[in-house]
Amino acid sequence: MSSQKPPLLANATRDLARFGSALRYEDIPADVIARIKLSLLDSLGCCLFGATLPWTQKVAALAEQEGAKPVATLIGLGRKTSASLAALVNGTSGHAFELDDIHKESIIHAGSIATPVALGLAELNAQKSGKVSGQDVLTAMVAGYEIGHRVGNAATMSLFFRGFHPQGTSGAFVAAATAARMLNLDATQFQHALGMAGSQSGGLMAAQEGAMVKRFHSGRAAQSGVYSAQLAANGFTGILDALEAPYGGYLSTYSDEPNPSRLTAGLGKSWETLNVGYKPHASVTSIHSALDGLAAIMQEQKLKAGDIAKVETGLSPMTHVHCAWEYKAQGVTAAQMNLYYGMAVIALDGAAFTEQFREARLSDPQILDFISRITAHVDPEIEKMGAPFRHASRVKITARNGQVFEKLSLHRRGSPEYPLSAEEVVHKFRNVVAPCMDKAAAEKIIATVNQFETLADISSVMPLLGAAVRSPK
Repeated sequence: MSSQKPPLLANATRDLARFGSALRYEDIPADVIARIKLSLLDSLGCCLFGATLPWTQKVAALAEQEGAKPVATLIGLGRKTSASLAALVNGTSGHAFELDDIHKESIIHAGSIATPVALGLAELNAQKSGKVSGQDVLTAMVAGYEIGHRVGNAATMSLFFRGFHPQGTSGAFVAAATAARMLNLDATQFQHALGMAGSQSGGLMAAQEGAMVKRFHSGRAAQSGVYSAQLAANGFTGILDALEAPYGGYLSTYSDEPNPSRLTAGLGKSWETLNVGYKPHASVTSIHSALDGLAAIMQEQKLKAGDIAKVETGLSPMTHVHCAWEYKAQGVTAAQMNLYYGMAVIALDGAAFTEQFREARLSDPQILDFISRITAHVDPEIEKMGAPFRHASRVKITARNGQVFEKLSLHRRGSPEYPLSAEEVVHKFRNVVAPCMDKAAAEKIIATVNQFETLADISSVMPLLGAAVRSPK
């Protein structure tokens, strides 16, 4: 059946594999290295805080029951397991609290996948063949970011609208590319690894309405990438045209409207890593501009939650589908994915960070009361702007005294268009880990990542990352 139609983009899987296998640290521009180091720090913060959460601990307990050879660190958990199980656990912890980095076009949080895969396989490599440098780890992460994001770009938002979670689907290619580069696979082996990743990708967006399994999608993608690369290294074969196959290929199966040209557009010249942004709020990225718009109006007009009679929120169609569903106290995941809850805690607390998403707050009568004042709709002007503005919002507040205030936000704070500075990302790391680790240890991690490319052997820093964190009070 597949032979009756032409490929979506001839040799796309092969070309991405050739790029990934040939990538060297010296090939990567300085600004890309600086960005991947920020993502490494941001991701480590997510993993360390995520290690304290019950869903991560349940996955870690499962891994421990496997009794695997202890070669790779479980970040923040004080023990080791196999490289594949470490990827599963650390990938889950990295995505455990909606704080991980985000690439808007592909809708992938690559840091919570690439970081665990690269570090775990670096430890495994070091045990087998000696030292693994910081440059090796950063190079593998860039390979994962560049290839995985292009897969997500090509799948388009159609994949999401069909109900698939990009983190578990396109994210598997982030993992496979990172792992393949970390294991120094040749171009053909790399291609087979990508071909296996496509067969292992999965994740349903219905998980956002309360299920722990949403966090697990990231861990499974990371684990699948490790398996794919390790199997490819041993001669196991994958689908050589997994991305472009016209029948049963990744794009033709997961997307109704793929854009295959995005797979290789600007490959090696235009760096998708630079299009990664960071989250100042512990919630789904799509609502961040609305949260900031509400906060800005309240600050400018010196309004308190009690002064507000009504909030009307204009959104893109995707954000409306993704986040503007009726809020119910179904768990932390649902609260973090929900527009109404996020706006309510911004109005009441002025923040939507770790403290606002504790179980004890989810049914807070004050939050539920403020939610009753919020409405959301698809904004026609934002809709006309198209996919590049899917995170845009228009917030309109009607005060109890009858005054009306409105703010249009085209880009969220933390996006490449409205970026957080490096200092702000470091500040975020400190705040994320403050409830679970000592300040001195946090500062050591910051200093280590800052000079990561100079490390001759990353094995020496893994005990610092692996030390058990404490549960937040």
